[in-house]
Amino acid sequence: MAYRNGNYTAFYVAEPFNPSALGAHATKDFQYYNTLRMWKGADVAFPFVDSHDKNYSVRDGSDWEFTLKPRLRERLRSSKNIVLILSSITANSRALREEVDYGINDQGLPVIVIYPEYSTKESLLVNGSLKQEVKNLWDNLPVFRDSMDKVPTLHVPMNKELIKTSLQDSDFMVGSKKAPGIFRYNP
Repeated sequence: MAYRNGNYTAFYVAEPFNPSALGAHATKDFQYYNTLRMWKGADVAFPFVDSHDKNYSVRDGSDWEFTLKPRLRERLRSSKNIVLILSSITANSRALREEVDYGINDQGLPVIVIYPEYSTKESLLVNGSLKQEVKNLWDNLPVFRDSMDKVPTLHVPMNKELIKTSLQDSDFMVGSKKAPGIFRYNP
């Protein structure tokens, strides 16, 4: 069994991949993922352990069945949770669907959902519950919406300190996860 110390970041990348020199980097959700990497680069104490750095990198034109899918699954098997970047531009792509389905339904990984269009705990909530606008984003990725009752999910805005706290929260790690449910930090 793999040592599960990584954070598997799942994010939307347009399919087919952007043919420009930027490739996947041209997709906004990928840029949010790069923000996590930037925070880690600037602060070694930032608790983000990037599972995408754990095996061979993949290229935009790689074969799905023989290269991409096996490597994504290998990364998920060495992860303690999924960090899902969910925004208004997130689409139900084959890769994102596969990552979330395998991570939740096969590996039982808890999910930390980052909403990059929200910046505070309060902005996600109305009367102490997640706003309907936030819940509507779950429809962008039906496999997540339909599977999230199987694992604990923590919903946080794009806020460095809250994400740092989330990444350190043992309730959202596969070996010590709490019971399935929808969780958020109270204001």
